[in-house]
Amino acid sequence: MSSAVQFQQVAKQYGDFEALKGISFEVEEGSFFGLLGPNGAGKSTLINAMSGLLVPSSGSIKVHGHDVVQDYRKTRRLLGLVPQELISDPFFNIRQLLELQSGYFGIKGKSQKLWIDELLERLALADKAESITNELSGGMKRRVLIAMALVHKPQVLVLDEPTAGVDVDLRHTLWEFAKELHQKGHTIILTTHYLDEAEALCEKVAIMQRGEVKALDTTDELLSSHPFRYVRVSVDEESAPLNDQLQSRLVESDASGYLFKLEKDMGMSDMLGMIHQSGISVKDIRSRDASLEEVFMELTGAAQG
Repeated sequence: MSSAVQFQQVAKQYGDFEALKGISFEVEEGSFFGLLGPNGAGKSTLINAMSGLLVPSSGSIKVHGHDVVQDYRKTRRLLGLVPQELISDPFFNIRQLLELQSGYFGIKGKSQKLWIDELLERLALADKAESITNELSGGMKRRVLIAMALVHKPQVLVLDEPTAGVDVDLRHTLWEFAKELHQKGHTIILTTHYLDEAEALCEKVAIMQRGEVKALDTTDELLSSHPFRYVRVSVDEESAPLNDQLQSRLVESDASGYLFKLEKDMGMSDMLGMIHQSGISVKDIRSRDASLEEVFMELTGAAQG
C-alpha cells in the first residue's frame, strides 16, 4: 500500500531544546492512524510541521509524495487540519466562513455550494448557518472547524484533539462522520487523550514521548504484545488487607475492590491461590486483556487525564 504521509528524520529544535528527535515513519494511504503521547511529547509540533505551520530544523515530510516545504501549495490542498484552538470570528457567519475557505483553494460554483450545504447538514450546523461564531457554544465551534477542514475535500484529514471538551452526543456525531470519511478512502490522522477512542477507531498507532517514537504498530499488535492481563476483584467492605504478593501486582484500588495485573504466562489458578491465601472476602472476579491506555502507560509512564 502506498504512503499518504512520510516522515523522514524530522527534527525540530528551539535553542537547546529538541522538540522532535529524528522522527521517521509512514502513514499508509486510506488508513485511520493514531498519534498518541503525553503532553509535551511532540505531537502538535509534528502536526504543525506537516501542515506547514512551522518548518522542521532538518528532515523532510511528504504528503502523497509532495514535500511540505518545497511544494507547499500542493500539500496544503491535500491536507485538512482540525486544530485544537477554537475559532472566533465576529464578522462572518458560518456559511460565509466556509465560502471564504473554499476561495482560498480556488473552489467555487454549484457543486461547492452543494458540498457546503452537505457539511452544514451532516455536522448539525444547518440551523446555525447564518450565525457568527461568537454566538456559538464550544461544541458548535468545533463543528465549524471540522467543516472548514473538509470544505476543499482533502485526501488527508488531521484531527488534533477534536473531541476535547465536547459533550458525548457531539463526540459520537464526530466519530460517525470520521468513520464514513475513512470508508470513502480518506486518510485520517488522529491525536486524542481519549485512548478508548483511539483503540476503537485507529488501525495503527504511533506512541510518542519526549520527541521520539516509543512504539509503532497496529493497534491489535500493540495490545497483544502487552505482557500483562488484568484482574478486577470486587470485595466485601470488611475484607482483609492485601498480602505482599497481591500488593506487588496492585494497579489501583477503591472502595469496591482492586485491579491487579497478571503476567500472561501465569494461570488464573495461581492468581486465585494468592487471593485465597490473602484471606480477602471476594464478591466477584473478572479477567480481561490490556486496553490501549494500559499499553500507553506501560510505555510512557504517563497517567491519562
